[in-house]
Parts: sequence; structure tokens; C-alpha cells
Amino acid sequence: VRGMMYYRRALMLQSYLEKRYLGGIEDGYSALEYIDTQGYQLSPDARAQADLKFTYVVSCQIYGQQKQRKAPEAADIALLLQRNEALRVAFIHEEDGVSSDGQAIKEYHSKLVKADIHGKDQEIYSIKLPGNPKLGEGKPENQNHAIIFTRGDAIQTIDMNQDNYLEEAMKVRNLLEEFRGNHGIRYPTILGVREHVFTGSVSSLASFMSKQETSFVTLGQRVLAYLKVRMHYGHPDVFDRIFHITRGGISKASRVINISEDIYAGFNSTLRQGNITHHEYIQVGKGRDVGLNQIALFEGKVAGGNGEQVLSRDVYRLGQLFDFFRMLTFFYTTVGYYVCTMMTVLTVYIFLYGRVYLALSGLDHSISRQARFLGNTALDAALNAQFLVQIGVFTAVPMIMGFILELGLMKVAPFVSLETYFYRVTRDHVFML
Repeated sequence: VRGMMYYRRALMLQSYLEKRYLGGIEDGYSALEYIDTQGYQLSPDARAQADLKFTYVVSCQIYGQQKQRKAPEAADIALLLQRNEALRVAFIHEEDGVSSDGQAIKEYHSKLVKADIHGKDQEIYSIKLPGNPKLGEGKPENQNHAIIFTRGDAIQTIDMNQDNYLEEAMKVRNLLEEFRGNHGIRYPTILGVREHVFTGSVSSLASFMSKQETSFVTLGQRVLAYLKVRMHYGHPDVFDRIFHITRGGISKASRVINISEDIYAGFNSTLRQGNITHHEYIQVGKGRDVGLNQIALFEGKVAGGNGEQVLSRDVYRLGQLFDFFRMLTFFYTTVGYYVCTMMTVLTVYIFLYGRVYLALSGLDHSISRQARFLGNTALDAALNAQFLVQIGVFTAVPMIMGFILELGLMKVAPFVSLETYFYRVTRDHVFML
């Protein structure tokens, strides 16, 4: 919440400085005399401008239940509402009711609240629902129930583990102008934003995860956007709100099939002739898993979700509608990556078991002796080949080169071998299952 509220501070600061600058010129004073940031947060005009342009809606489905049982989490959320006047909380309110025939029933309302001047929850909207809205996966259901409370032309999706920086928030106006920019035949419908993973210093595993994610959100998505096959991957992307809210929303919430719910927003946008871009001059902080168990669970979720994508109608329709070359690119950047990784890992197993069989059966010795007797040096060299560089290394070459450019050779070299193994193996085991 603190990080996202930097957007409001940036808007207030920009509005305050621009008004003082223009006012100083009109009054005949030097512009430098008016570029003073003291008191910008108390300016009524700056606060009004920020409130017109920015609202932060946090979707917490169980906030109503937490308030009813007076849980400490509810008190924490109430404190955040009091400290951040642009913060809104959307939640599902559940209460007992009576049907027309006198039967006791449960009634559900989708509500939006803010803090009033006394620090109490003030209800802004209350929408009666036909039943319990929690039917599918948790996160997409959370987004779908809260998106109706958003306003404006653009909406940025933020995960709980993300942070922000004031200097990055100052660039949002430039980012929003990209909706009017020339990015191909059509205007953009999703603006991709890179991430800064700040948990890399916690442990070696966290460092590997951080570098893997950083490689994907920079080098990987830069290429995908150029080839027009970039989707939405749960990062802080900015959506054209009007485009998506009139075309099914930004999340699909069916159980099991939509485990990787974020990418379906990209599928949906692409199928409806949207345009997805990627911009690296602005970034949002993100914390990644730092423990082995959490990393394994996350990678399992990603790989399992990709396996479910193979069965989805969205991927089928994209395969039917893409041209041949775009279809091949899309295949390798989604399902094909896991298929090729699975084939690579299985090939390594076959190779190792084959070498063990040749060694234990004596065929290795007899074939080598026959090759030397016949002068067949090629066969002898093939049998004695040592695979110092495995084929899996080549998938990590872009990541290694990118980090050499950003960090320098000496900082990257000690971790290349371990990171390559981590980058290659962590995601294929669940997909094979």
C-alpha cells in the first residue's frame, strides 16, 4: 500500500510544481523562485488533482468476516484506510436473510468502503449479488468482484508482493501516453511494465530466482513484444480499462483450467484484436520467494498451469487464428518451452542410462576396440565425448549475457553454472507429471 501510494504523491508533486511554475511566469517572477516543494502535500488544488486521477482499490474478500469477528487483520486494514485517503477496500459482505417463502438464506453484497473523517468505515457502494461469488480460483475472483469499483481509462494490476518507488511513479504520465502511441496497426490495450526483484540478497536461492525473473521480465518480454506474442504474466501491466471491461474483464476464474489466471487476460486481449506492448523505462518492485519449498511450489504452479493451458479453448483458438510464423513463436514461448525442456531432460536420462548400459555390458569396450582396429576415429571420439557444456546451457545464454552487460562479468561468473541448472530444471518436473 505504501508503495502504490507513491503514485498519489507523485501526482500531487507534479500538479503543485506545474501550477507554481506557470503562476510564477504569469506574475512576472522568476520560475526558480516558485520551484519549491515545501507544503505540496497540503495544497488543496494538488490533492484535488491527485484524487481526480488516482484511486487505489484493494480487493480483500474476507474483510467483512474479519470485522465481524474483530480479527487483528481488520484493525490493520482500518489503519491503512485511515492513513491513506485515496485507499478503498472492496470485500464480500455476508449476512443472514429471509426469502419470500420465509426460509432462512444467506445474502451476499459486494461493497466498497473508505475511511471517513472520524476513521470509521464509510460505505460507498453496495451491490447485492445473486449468490456466493466465490466459485473459481481465489485471485481472479477477487479481481472480478473489485473491477466494477474502478474508475478511469487505465487500470494497473498489482500483486500483494509488490512495492513501488517515487521516482518510478513520476513516469506514469509518460507511460499512459503510450496508449496513444504508434505501436503497430492498433493502439495498445495492455502496456507491459518490467519488474525490479528486490529479494535477491536474502539467499543464494533467492538470488537465482531473482535473476531468472529479471531475465524474463526484461530480455524475454522485450523479444516477445517485438514478435507480438507477449501476453500478461501477472506483472504490473497497465490495462486499457474500457477495452477489457467490455470484453470479459481481466481474469478468468474457472477452477483448475485457469490456474495461471493472468495469462488468459493476454489471450483474451489478443483474440479480440488487442495489442500488447512492453516498456522498460519504468519498473515496479517485486518480492519473490526466497525458500526452496516456496520456490518449488511456485514453479509447480507455473508448470501445472501451462499444462492446463494446453487443454484450454483460448490456446486452441490462438493456434487456429495465428499465421504460421507467429504460431511457431507463440508455441515456443508458452507450451513449446516446457515440451522442449521435457524432451531435453528425458534425453539426458536416456543418455546416462545408455552409457551405464554400454559400460556394464562390455559393449563400450568392444566397440571402442573394434573402432581402433578399423581406424574409425569418429566413432571412437563419439563414444568418449565428454559433455562439458550441456544443451540446457544454451537456453540461459541470453540471461547470462544480459547480466554481464548490467552487472559486469566478475559478478555474474561465479553463479553461471548453478543458475543455469536452476533456470533449466525447476519448471519441467511438474509439467512432465
